[in-house]
Amino acid sequence: MRPLRLLIHTTRHPSAILLLVQLLGMLLYPFIEKEPAGHGAFNVFGVVVLALTIRMVRRTPGETWISVALAVPIVILLALQHMLDLRNALLAWSSALEALFYFYAAGSLIAYMMGDRKATTDELFAAGATFTLLAWGFTHLYLMVQELHPGTFAAAVNADAPRTWSELNYLSFALLSSTGIGDVIPLTVHARALCSVEMLVGVMYLAAVVARLIGFTTQGRIYRRHPNGQGERWEDD
Repeated sequence: MRPLRLLIHTTRHPSAILLLVQLLGMLLYPFIEKEPAGHGAFNVFGVVVLALTIRMVRRTPGETWISVALAVPIVILLALQHMLDLRNALLAWSSALEALFYFYAAGSLIAYMMGDRKATTDELFAAGATFTLLAWGFTHLYLMVQELHPGTFAAAVNADAPRTWSELNYLSFALLSSTGIGDVIPLTVHARALCSVEMLVGVMYLAAVVARLIGFTTQGRIYRRHPNGQGERWEDD
């Protein structure tokens, strides 16, 4: 009975599902990215994330058809990379589209969280999912720039080698959270410009969106959203 209740509770919060799947991918991909089939496996995982993200966008003010229009060519490009061994030729294109897709999804979630003056349980999960979507979006931008301009990023280990997705994702989270930790550094002016933009986006997101939700939470205005759209007070100070 408890697993069933947990499943029902989770389906009410697709933001939580999206966040957990993204975090799971970040933890598992380093184990397979150097394997021969690792890239193909991650492409399949990426399609799953795309599908979950589209499902999430349907609950936001964002337009679902825009997400689908971006996701379809992404899936096609990922399939071509895997089946025809065209990763080097198509990686920049797929990375650019994936970055645009994740940024649009993040913007839709932000509009969803800013659409009212209360903090629902799903919106609290959405805050984490949005942060991860932004980080993934910049990760794919860095992949695109690296593919177009080899040698864009360096690191303490194997400085001349192209940086992997995991390394660039680590850089993205470090910049977006403003922690400043990490050994991956941008070398070109274009990469540094993108990194500067990501730092600004991270600061503004934490200050304008997350702080707003936390403010509602501390005022005892947390609500649990039901499928019928009605809000029920969940916790009071």
